[in-house]
Amino acid sequence: MRVSDIAKLSTRMFKTNPARTWLTILGMGVGTGAVVTLVGLGFGLQNIILEQIVLGDTLRSLNITPPPARSVTLNPKTVQGFLEIERVQDAAPLASFAALITFDGLTGNTFLQGANPNYFRFTGSKEIAGRLFSEEDPEADRGSVILTSAMLKLFEVEDPESALGKQVSFRVFVPSSDGGEAVEMELKKRYTVVGISSEESRPGAMLLLDELASQIVIEEYERVQVLVDNAEFLDPVTEAIVAQGFGVTALSKTVEQAKKIFQGIQAVLAVFGGIALVVSAIGMFNTMTVTLLERTGEIGIMRTLGASSKDIKILFISEAVVVGFLGGVVGIGIGVGIGFTVNTMVNIAASNFGGKSVALFAYPMVFILFIAGFSAVVGFLTGVFPATRAAALNPLDAMRYK
Repeated sequence: MRVSDIAKLSTRMFKTNPARTWLTILGMGVGTGAVVTLVGLGFGLQNIILEQIVLGDTLRSLNITPPPARSVTLNPKTVQGFLEIERVQDAAPLASFAALITFDGLTGNTFLQGANPNYFRFTGSKEIAGRLFSEEDPEADRGSVILTSAMLKLFEVEDPESALGKQVSFRVFVPSSDGGEAVEMELKKRYTVVGISSEESRPGAMLLLDELASQIVIEEYERVQVLVDNAEFLDPVTEAIVAQGFGVTALSKTVEQAKKIFQGIQAVLAVFGGIALVVSAIGMFNTMTVTLLERTGEIGIMRTLGASSKDIKILFISEAVVVGFLGGVVGIGIGVGIGFTVNTMVNIAASNFGGKSVALFAYPMVFILFIAGFSAVVGFLTGVFPATRAAALNPLDAMRYK
């Protein structure tokens, strides 16, 4: 039997029994749509969690902190030692002091920090207003300060843009040389707010490290971000730094763990959606069996006209694959439509209440193509048994069947 004949005969059910055929496709679509919707929710939640992470240098960066016992400390000498480790490309220390900040006539507690411009790139920090320190011309930012979004919440500033251009002053609590109580020291300069970072964990203000060091003696750093030239060498560099007694964490490890967690969540959601798909597949199997009984006489005629049992089997399997594939396409349309509708409603609500737009549902193209192919495979599997029965029918018995 020619391929063109198989194609015509395998799609003939759209003319002979259009209602039943489309209902079968819709049933497969509902089951597939459940899988697409639930797994798409898993992808969306994963993207929401991971979208804050800046790829590139962030995933090649190690966060180094001193041990709780302070048996070793982070200072300019140890930072230089990190740079001498093989495969270490750069290092960005962060100094931090408790301080009081005066902003717009109000005074509050904060942490005054000092860092080089590359620190933001290594940590993946983002600005929600203004800009971060410039790596091309850091000297131009000596009179600039960056506030965290948590700092603005402390002063009840709702619009980050309104804080830009305002000046702030600091009184810093510097540890005394004899180990006694910290000494309060007022910085001589006032600094202009040029940017607001997205950090919400604690109120903070950031100056250039050289600028802070010009007014305060910095003997220790709170942490150091070390950049490795290739992510493949994160483990050996980590081992070398841990051997010196420091604590090391890597964002790349956190990302890997998060992805594994979300893969588990997606698998669970897929199982729930798969239950609906199994029910739909059973309904499709029942339809194919009924079709076999209705077309038994037709099969007998085709066999007497020269069609082989293999041709009959291919014909029934082709019908099942067509129905399964179209069911997958309908299911993809249902799932993507639900996701688009929910995303639109959520974003409208977020814009009305001053929130941030998010996409709760996401559908990677690879996943969509997989679902389309998988639906065709499900159709194939549900059509194998009826097709085998049809191919095994005796032509004479089939013609006499009523």
